[in-house]
Amino acid sequence: MSKTPGQPEMSRFNISPDEDSSCSSNSNDYQGYQDCTGKKGPIGSSQYADMDAENQNFLPHYAAKKKYEAEYHPGTASFGMSVFNLGNAIMGSGILGLSYAMANTGIALFVILLVAVSIFSLYSVHLLLKTANEGGSLVYEQLGYKAFGMPGKLAASCSITMQNIGAMSSYLYIVKYELPIVIKAFVENSDGMWYTNGDYLVMLVSLIIILPLSLLKNLGYLGYTSGFSLLCMVFFVIVVIYKTFQIPCPLPNDIINMTLNHTVAHNSSVCTPKYFVFNSQTVYAVPILTFAFVCHPAILPMYEELKDRSRKKMQGVANVSFLAMFIMYLLAALFGYLTFNDAVESELLHTYSKVYKFDVVLLIVRLAVLTAVTLTVPVVLFPIRTSVNQLLCASKEFSWIRHTIITVILLACVNVLVIFVPTIRDIFGFIGASAAAMLIFILPSAFYIKLVKKESMMSVQKIGACVFLASGFLVMFGSMTLIVLDWIHNAGASEAHGDGH
Repeated sequence: MSKTPGQPEMSRFNISPDEDSSCSSNSNDYQGYQDCTGKKGPIGSSQYADMDAENQNFLPHYAAKKKYEAEYHPGTASFGMSVFNLGNAIMGSGILGLSYAMANTGIALFVILLVAVSIFSLYSVHLLLKTANEGGSLVYEQLGYKAFGMPGKLAASCSITMQNIGAMSSYLYIVKYELPIVIKAFVENSDGMWYTNGDYLVMLVSLIIILPLSLLKNLGYLGYTSGFSLLCMVFFVIVVIYKTFQIPCPLPNDIINMTLNHTVAHNSSVCTPKYFVFNSQTVYAVPILTFAFVCHPAILPMYEELKDRSRKKMQGVANVSFLAMFIMYLLAALFGYLTFNDAVESELLHTYSKVYKFDVVLLIVRLAVLTAVTLTVPVVLFPIRTSVNQLLCASKEFSWIRHTIITVILLACVNVLVIFVPTIRDIFGFIGASAAAMLIFILPSAFYIKLVKKESMMSVQKIGACVFLASGFLVMFGSMTLIVLDWIHNAGASEAHGDGH
């Protein structure tokens, strides 16, 4: 397969590997990574190099850039701005599930896992940057092609697509959980009405707001949702900390029973934090954490845009961003857990509705988060649609009919997922154990082993990458197996419960 025009091939510019530099033909890509957090989708990534009219007009702020720009571009993003952009790429809906993970691992075990996943993610960034430098490409999928041919490119493309579908699903889950609560706050005696049914509301929001936005060829204004999304989550963490000191413990028994579906003794023991917990839900902790830390498809475009870039400087950007997100994740998980203890739900924000029928601060948080995630879905949908377009109709002219059909089918599939999958925990768990494990553990280490030729297989670096690869497969298959077994167990328990009635 010949080189795709417009790919950031460092060899074209005779850039020394020691300088860890790169070209600029993809330098606008990082603007497309979004997750009110998760995220995370490469809007301009390389599988879309032969852009059609839709792609070229996606972000008008950067439309002046030539498609086949050949001159070296030094990058314009400062260190601080790169830290902000990468922090936004990391931050996503995964933060809402961290308190649930802590409740099912205990504080000490959760902190150990959080430290481990953040360090592994940083090591993965190190491998990715070094591989990009040695492999001569700044695009995740193109590294896959250089390493393993079309199977490698498809593995990278499918992993990113799955991650984006998981992010879209988690965003719409937030709409399903939170929008009914917002409506009930404004409309009295609305319990049981169709307009407080989350499934109907997801379909309505998808049809009335998300679909028209997704059909636009120019979505440049959505670039501004990046900062808004991050600010939403910072505000959310502040409110979680504040509410910890307002909500009494123990919670009223009816609230605990409503959340846990079984009776809990009304005594102070439920207010005692646990440090190590092992139960059937503990298996979801690692996938939830990996889902929360995925940002790797965004790393290379941000590296390319970094001013006075070097691999060391980009690693510094990653270190600062991951440290900031680590602190935010730990604060959100810890104070959310200390507020509700075992009664915390898989989506933390929804748990507050069990305590407050109406609260102004929480209402503001919900409205902000709902606005951010609703505007983010079209951004995350874009690379999936473009990937499908390139796969099925790469050589054809842009067609509004095809464009609309693909968009409608993708949105319909995500709606079906959100309506029929029982909880957001299952989305976090499945995507975290599959696509996120591929993007953090398996692909960067496999690309490094294959493409970095100057190190022997017996070197410390290659042995470390091999161990990292093996641990990725262990996390992926171990987590997936245990999650599927938990699903089977729950399905059997539900059937037995139904037979009992």
